[in-house]
Amino acid sequence: MTDSPVLPPAPRRRALVFLPLIVFAALAGLFFYQLRAGGDPSALPSTLIGKPAPQMSLPPLAELVRDGKPLPGLATGDLKSGGVSVVNIFASWCGPCRDEHPVLMKLAGLGKGRLVAINYKDDPDNARRYLGTFGNPYAAVGVDVNGRSAIDWGVYGVPETFVVNGRGEIVDKIVGPLSEDSLKTRLLPAIEAASKS
Repeated sequence: MTDSPVLPPAPRRRALVFLPLIVFAALAGLFFYQLRAGGDPSALPSTLIGKPAPQMSLPPLAELVRDGKPLPGLATGDLKSGGVSVVNIFASWCGPCRDEHPVLMKLAGLGKGRLVAINYKDDPDNARRYLGTFGNPYAAVGVDVNGRSAIDWGVYGVPETFVVNGRGEIVDKIVGPLSEDSLKTRLLPAIEAASKS
């Protein structure tokens, strides 16, 4: 008598064959539901709110000048100046950064806080050309060549903007490009609140 392997009944085997397809369909349905449900990416929470800005010491964007003087890089200590800092993370290759740039120029003209930047994974020539073409609203630009500093800041993607109070604590984070509306309804109120904290 030979022992032959015991196979499950035929209907059960067929159901097992379809199991990966069923799992895939369920995951695809869940993905599609989440995609259609949308949501506001700027509402993504930041675990850094209320905490000190991450440690960084970023070199300046070489050969970038303003009023005939080289623009400095950016370090954590620069954010503890006693005044409000607005830290914008941008790159010349970022389309939404171009969309928000007029809003940053307007913010710089308002004189509400010190606007500084982290240039994210960018070619220095392209970054200088970008600021030369669209204008330079920044008081300082630190270069984050490998993206390490952006990771420390919890950046999801560029552009992102942080409001930092005079003690160097992050009080707000805006994900995505700034608009005229978000400038009025979110950023300026956050700057005002940070100046009182």
